[in-house]
Amino acid sequence: MIFSPTPIPGAFIVDLERKSDDRGFFARAFCAAEFEAHALNPAVAQCNASYNHRRGTLRGLHYETTGATKFIRCLRGAVYDVIVDMRPDSPTFLEHFGIELSDDNRRALFVPPMCGHGYQALTDGAEVAYHVSEPYAPDRECGLRYNDPALAIRWPLPISVISDKDRSWSLIEDAPRQES
Repeated sequence: MIFSPTPIPGAFIVDLERKSDDRGFFARAFCAAEFEAHALNPAVAQCNASYNHRRGTLRGLHYETTGATKFIRCLRGAVYDVIVDMRPDSPTFLEHFGIELSDDNRRALFVPPMCGHGYQALTDGAEVAYHVSEPYAPDRECGLRYNDPALAIRWPLPISVISDKDRSWSLIEDAPRQES
């Protein structure tokens, strides 16, 4: 596995280190020891799958005050994945980072605790897998409005589908902060 830091501290792009031959390739897609070697939480308490019928579908931006981490990979199609740093003591507080994840580039993104996460499907039929370090806790779920002017995220496509919940998250000035 090849870990590349992003501009958001603690967030990493994780590429496969392929061993190729006439059959194709083999690669390690997850390894707890390699995560620990990069000071990343390797815990997986829950695995989730998300399927998106239409290109332009937007999901997020979500985070939990429990401090859950996420490891995201697009298994089919392509998505534009975005994280927003919600840690008040971070040098990149309220900054965001976006990257394309696809079945072609096979990249993954490690999202540290207290970072908002969301993505936009770039293709019809985009499918995403999430490994999450803690079970979902609805009472600790928070979100950021996808079009908040304070974040100025430039989504690559017009929004074709979005849930009522994701459309109505608070603006950044009203977003919950990490518990002490």
